Amino acid sequence: MSDLSRRQLLVHTAAIGVLASASPVTAKPAKVSVPDTLAQWLDGEAPVYFEGGAFGVPWPRGAVKANAAFSLTASSGELAIQSWPAAYWPDGSLKWSGHAVAASAAPAKAYKLTLGAGVAPQAPVGITQSAQAVIITSGHLTWTIPTSGSQLIASATRAGKPVMGAVGLTCLCQDGASLDEAETMTQSRYQGTVTQLTVEQSGPVRAVIKLEGKHVGNGREWLPFTVRLYAYAGAESLRIVHSFIFDGDNRKDFIRGLGLTAVVPMSDAPHNRHVRFSGQDNGIWGEAVRPLTGLRRDPGKAFREAQIAGHAVPDVSGMQQGVGQGLDTIPTWSDFTLSQSNADGFSLRKRTQTGQAWIDAAGDRRASGLVYAGGAGGGVALGLKDFWQRSPTRLDVRDAATDVASVTAWLWSPDAPAMDLRSYRPVWGMDTYDKQNAGLNITYEDYEPGYDTPYGIARTSELTLWAMASTPDRSRLAVMAGNVAEAPRLTISPERLHSADVFGEWTVPESSTPVKAAIENRFTYQLDYYLSQIEQHRWYGFWNYGDVMHTYDADRHVWRYDIGGFAWDNSELSTDMMMWYGYLRTGRPDVFRMAEAMTRHTGEVDVYHLGPYKGFGTRHGVQHFSDSSKQPRVSNAAYRRFYYYLTTDERVGDLMRDLIHSEESLQTVFIERKVGAKGGSGLGIRQRIPGTVDCAFGTSWGGFLPAWLTEWERTGDTQWRDRILNGMNSIAKMKYGWFAGGAPFDLKTGKFLGAGDKVSVSHLNGVFGVFEIHMELFKLLDVPAYKKVWLDYCKYYNAPDAEIAAFLGSVPKGRSLREAYSRFTAYAARELKDPALAKRAWEEFLQGEGRPTRLRPETQRVVGPNVLHPVDEDPQISTNGAAQWAMAAIGNLALVGDTAETYGPAFVK
Repeated sequence: MSDLSRRQLLVHTAAIGVLASASPVTAKPAKVSVPDTLAQWLDGEAPVYFEGGAFGVPWPRGAVKANAAFSLTASSGELAIQSWPAAYWPDGSLKWSGHAVAASAAPAKAYKLTLGAGVAPQAPVGITQSAQAVIITSGHLTWTIPTSGSQLIASATRAGKPVMGAVGLTCLCQDGASLDEAETMTQSRYQGTVTQLTVEQSGPVRAVIKLEGKHVGNGREWLPFTVRLYAYAGAESLRIVHSFIFDGDNRKDFIRGLGLTAVVPMSDAPHNRHVRFSGQDNGIWGEAVRPLTGLRRDPGKAFREAQIAGHAVPDVSGMQQGVGQGLDTIPTWSDFTLSQSNADGFSLRKRTQTGQAWIDAAGDRRASGLVYAGGAGGGVALGLKDFWQRSPTRLDVRDAATDVASVTAWLWSPDAPAMDLRSYRPVWGMDTYDKQNAGLNITYEDYEPGYDTPYGIARTSELTLWAMASTPDRSRLAVMAGNVAEAPRLTISPERLHSADVFGEWTVPESSTPVKAAIENRFTYQLDYYLSQIEQHRWYGFWNYGDVMHTYDADRHVWRYDIGGFAWDNSELSTDMMMWYGYLRTGRPDVFRMAEAMTRHTGEVDVYHLGPYKGFGTRHGVQHFSDSSKQPRVSNAAYRRFYYYLTTDERVGDLMRDLIHSEESLQTVFIERKVGAKGGSGLGIRQRIPGTVDCAFGTSWGGFLPAWLTEWERTGDTQWRDRILNGMNSIAKMKYGWFAGGAPFDLKTGKFLGAGDKVSVSHLNGVFGVFEIHMELFKLLDVPAYKKVWLDYCKYYNAPDAEIAAFLGSVPKGRSLREAYSRFTAYAARELKDPALAKRAWEEFLQGEGRPTRLRPETQRVVGPNVLHPVDEDPQISTNGAAQWAMAAIGNLALVGDTAETYGPAFVK
């Protein structure tokens, strides 16, 4: 157990003593067995080489003690493991555990995770701290990390020999978008400067160092960053997770390049120095700084073969025909660049030195994102994940013919046009509320000048850095590149995940009956459809990758990328959850990786991390930040919990923790469609009781709940449980319960105020993960009065007019999304044991808005001059509908699946 884990356990144990005895937390079962747990590879087969990694495992309530130790074994032996608690059940037992595993040159196909002390790594990771630096050691490899200053890493040595110099961050920024718009432009360089270092884990299997700082230059500090360095026992690499926040002026700050550079000592003769780039399909491009092949005079087969292999060539005196005496006449190539300008093409070029012409060397479609520079005496490899998907990107080698070279991974390539974060929309013509309302009515975009700002959005990138003893052979480099592009991951099966009773109500696929088979067919179709649309419509790019579009334009045969609120989805109606439950249910690696990319995108780009909208996200729009409606339903931690718990990703943990006070921003941000409510910047925030904010039960409070729940689970701190309970109990006291829709919310106590004696229904109140997070909460908290008002909401929301009128006194407006709310009916059916409600749930789900649901949808192929390239389209599918259909399918199968064949066939066409 790491130092951090020990400290956490002491804090958590103290908190759990209070938590376990407090009402209304439900009691744990009398006895729960520890389930068998098989850790297997996401892609089904063991990787050729594993650089180390981490994964999370859930445990049934009461099965495992909070301070349990674990081991990881296979038929070939035991793999070193480091474990820590990630979340707790209310009774104090372990809910999620995190596990870091050491690097392995021959990993097994699967490992059994059991209780008990594991083995120590042969070369453990160790941490030595001083005021000036943290030193990470693992076997012969040593990394020196300064506690502050312009270097993320000062150096790396192997057995005392320097193989890597300083590693740092660079930002190039210009004050204009392009010379097309300005006669002159000024470019400035900023250097990443660390101001704070935190040791988060200290071994023996994994060490984690968190670095924080800003980019500094020209008398300015901006672009705050967080960098985490992960060192695994037995690995020659560091995993790097880099995040930054844009806090510039989008009209004046145009980022031209954003990169990470590592210095490489070059002590070998030029003909023994090598440069390598990974290409496509395991391809490796490799050449020497001074090539010995293709010369007019052949130096000899042994020399050529050694150089091609990346080995030191024999003594040059043995070269044929006196070639050795003329080596200095062969040009040395000092600079190399692989530029991925877009998702469909990269070019590779080189030059002899600065000031000389570049020579085109090679090109292809999609590079996997690895570069190496070095020789027999050592070298450095650097890889960038999602290299072509996040284009424009670039990999550089510079000064390879000198004593000190460098390798750089550009997260934003200097070859590309400068990053333009200005609003796409001119202010003219939209200067009054009436015109803005008219625009909303036409383009579905809530636009108000000044709200369409990128100030405070963020982006996280993942890199891997190797300090190597010598030039790896090409097969090893291909494996390294593959691991950068698609990191090998240990995970557990859908059945094992489901057995722990986490993430609410869901099931693994079961197609033994016609209705269930039809539903599963449609569910699979949707997952496959969106994966294919990403590729066909090229939803790639630095800011875009990980999102999908909102609505299709059947006339143009494109998604409505340029039409107001119909463009980027930004998590609307829980698309993230569709993908994550798709993975939970199937274990599909392609779905996992799309869900991972979506979490990286929607949690960073679509959310504000500082500034006036901190803690909120932006409603769907042409740009990810362009819509003026800023909402907690978008920043919702419910969409991030899956990735955090399945992978133990610390960055996503930070993002969720940043949301625990986001309700306070309701004091200054009017989150509704401002132009419609006339409560925007022009009119100010409406008058409220001091210390309170207007808060809808679903789209606001429902967005805050997951952050509080996650913080309670992670820390055992009962203030977050109590905040949830205060909200529940105050809603329960209201005359119309959930049908009140919202109320003034006391920021100090977390209670809703007022009698709740007016009915207010919104179709959006339950569809942003609210239902799913309630399915989790009801397993953790026993609040009968609140459960009753929730059951009333579930029972009556979709009820026939006569029934809801009898319950509320009138038929409320605002009810729609009948298909989506069928899972609410299903929950009421199960809890109330009411077959009539189960039948109604299947009717609502399979008939939707009065017409049969398409359970056997198909795409149509569009080719020829009507499209730029062939596309497979389904004009009847929309992302809102797809996401909520998927969530309803999952809920209904879990809650009333046993009645699918009893009631479903009558509604299936």
